[in-house]
Amino acid sequence: MNLPNKLTLSRIFLLPIFILLLSIPLDWGKWSIGDNALPVSHLIAALLFIIAAATDWVDGHYARKYNLITNMGKFLDPLADKLLVASALIMLVDLGLAPGWIVIVIIGREFAVTGLRLVAAGEGVVMAAGSMGKVKTATQMIAIAILLLHNFPFAFAGFPLGLIMLYAALVFTVLSGLEYFVKNWHVMRDSK
Repeated sequence: MNLPNKLTLSRIFLLPIFILLLSIPLDWGKWSIGDNALPVSHLIAALLFIIAAATDWVDGHYARKYNLITNMGKFLDPLADKLLVASALIMLVDLGLAPGWIVIVIIGREFAVTGLRLVAAGEGVVMAAGSMGKVKTATQMIAIAILLLHNFPFAFAGFPLGLIMLYAALVFTVLSGLEYFVKNWHVMRDSK
């Protein structure tokens, strides 16, 4: 197994730890600056998320640079991304840090595009990721990281950057989903 695939698998293996840190009421204290307090378990979970998100970029870059793209990587990388984002968003709703309806739209888009990709694969068509999809992923990762940090350091100024970024991620999620369906509608129309 090559390095990019190992990094992708590490992203998947970090998920249970990430979820446990956010779901089990661990009393490890709070990290406080001024009037703002962040549970230490949430801080550690946020750092794990940031590390996992960074491995997404690193494994893709490394695989392309050294021509280490494999079928296993083509399967595992998008799966790891979807598991990471969906898990984090669901935990943010559970913690009351993200609106549930936004998470439903974002996860629903992932199901819809995955379904379209499956139909396309059945027709022998490969759907490449578009540039809008990369922007979507970046805004989602940034929004999630800031929300996991309870909007630190922007909470001091009362500026809800995490929520603003989540709304931006929602817009790019919907736009990139529409882009996939518009560019590839022929697959649905022409499927047997």
